Amino acid sequence: MPTLDDILEHIGEFDRFQKQTFFVLCLLSASFTPVYVGVFFFGFIPEHRCFSPGVAELSQRCGWSLEEQLNHTVPEWDGHGASFDSRCRRYEVDWNATGISCTDPLGSLGGSGSTAPLGPCRDGWVYNSPGSSLVTEFDLVCEDSWKLDLFQSSVNAGFFIGSINIGYIADRFGRKFCLLTTILANIVCGILLVFVPTYLWIVIIRFLQGLVSKGCWTAGYILVTEVVGPQYRRTVGILYQAAFSVGLLVFDAIAYAVPHWRWLQLTVTLPTCFFLLYYWCLPESPRWLISQGKNDKAMKIVSDMAKKNGKKMPSHFKDIQFEEEDCGKQNPSLMDLFRTPQIRKNTLILMYNWFTSSVLYQGLIMHMGMDAENMYLDFLYSALVEFPAAFIIIVTIDRLGRRYPWAVSNVVAGAACLATALIPEDMHSLKVVAACIGRMGITMAFEMVCFVSTELYPTYIRNLGVMVCSSLCDIGGVLVPFIVYRLVEVWHDLPLIVFTVLGLIAGGLVLLLPETKGRVLPETVEDVENFHRKRTVLIAASHVVRGAPVSAEEPEQT
Repeated sequence: MPTLDDILEHIGEFDRFQKQTFFVLCLLSASFTPVYVGVFFFGFIPEHRCFSPGVAELSQRCGWSLEEQLNHTVPEWDGHGASFDSRCRRYEVDWNATGISCTDPLGSLGGSGSTAPLGPCRDGWVYNSPGSSLVTEFDLVCEDSWKLDLFQSSVNAGFFIGSINIGYIADRFGRKFCLLTTILANIVCGILLVFVPTYLWIVIIRFLQGLVSKGCWTAGYILVTEVVGPQYRRTVGILYQAAFSVGLLVFDAIAYAVPHWRWLQLTVTLPTCFFLLYYWCLPESPRWLISQGKNDKAMKIVSDMAKKNGKKMPSHFKDIQFEEEDCGKQNPSLMDLFRTPQIRKNTLILMYNWFTSSVLYQGLIMHMGMDAENMYLDFLYSALVEFPAAFIIIVTIDRLGRRYPWAVSNVVAGAACLATALIPEDMHSLKVVAACIGRMGITMAFEMVCFVSTELYPTYIRNLGVMVCSSLCDIGGVLVPFIVYRLVEVWHDLPLIVFTVLGLIAGGLVLLLPETKGRVLPETVEDVENFHRKRTVLIAASHVVRGAPVSAEEPEQT
């Protein structure tokens, strides 16, 4: 019985119809950027100090420069306000008192910089920033700095819960229905974020946005890979991922032009309303229709595909009736991922690598935002390195295999984090270069763990295995804000040391996995347990989006 792939060989595996679908869905991929890494700009933490009533008037009377004012009135000011006391404490003195000396104001008030009492910032903060962020609007600093961690963790918690439910919707009601409903929900959440007045509601809506946005991106990936032929699936998947990287560049430019977080949120949300036009310009997945026994609808889409591609449908395919393949009656369970030695080892190593990839990827972005001299340029440099990362993957995995490029990318990411931590603060440009190398390494590792995960499980537990392992990605995303923002209070570069340890361990563990280059996707548990046997065959490699398990059940080629 001919398959859909057999038909695509005749009417075009990646022709005009597929290219149009691919292009419009790449726009969706790029639009996911503000949700995934938006905390870099939405939650930017500018230099800040306590507001002290009377200081501005005293400074004006004495004719102080800003630096002189800070030296006289801010505790432990060392030129850039890096200490906790300079940001979160103020002198408990009355700056409105009469007779204050302009040369030694604290001395004239009966104290000195070392003996004057300190107290909390009762009257708010002064921020050194031309724009606004969540931090400046809700004073998410000092004792309330943990609330910024919660803001980013909430969206990752939404990713974790939503990916399972959205996957069910895509399989039950169709890719197109899932895509349109999640697009609409994401638009509503994005607009509500602009107008809600309280921090609590922002966190709640951010969580709801996480519930739908990652599933929306995933549904787009599923659809674009299901309308192309087998030999184009991996390339299309990688380019769909590259569209996310293009979105990073666009987001950076918009954030530079719109430095106020609410206006920035509105600016990146409104264009996504045009995605509702997908109702008219995107097809349903013919593979999903076939799986649901809707052969007539599937063949109509295939006919439209042939017409747009300028190809003629072969007559012997016109009245074909597809049959759903019988994949056996095995019912997968969670215990199947740990029952046998090789699958158990694969599962534990993959879970750790999913977790590490998420922590390092998001963590490097957050840490760079805290350390940026020019956050727009630093973000731009780190985004640009994702393009050579994708290119390196394409040219190495079919030549060198999976294990060694994957292991090296993890080690490079860990070593670069260590180098970034050890480079002195006054060599900022060199620190940015090291951080960008780390970003490139972990981007490669993230890509590798995505599609290698699908190659290490037998068919009947492949989707379950990828889903369970990749859930550690979202758990890592929940934890990473606390790792970054809390540890910097102990030592500014301590998060980078944690990233170093995680990356180096991940690189070593990868070497314990079997090489999957040149092997068919395993069908049974026995295939996995005997994966050391050499078989000269061709793999139909799967590619999964960053942080989201999709399209694991792709057809194999032998």
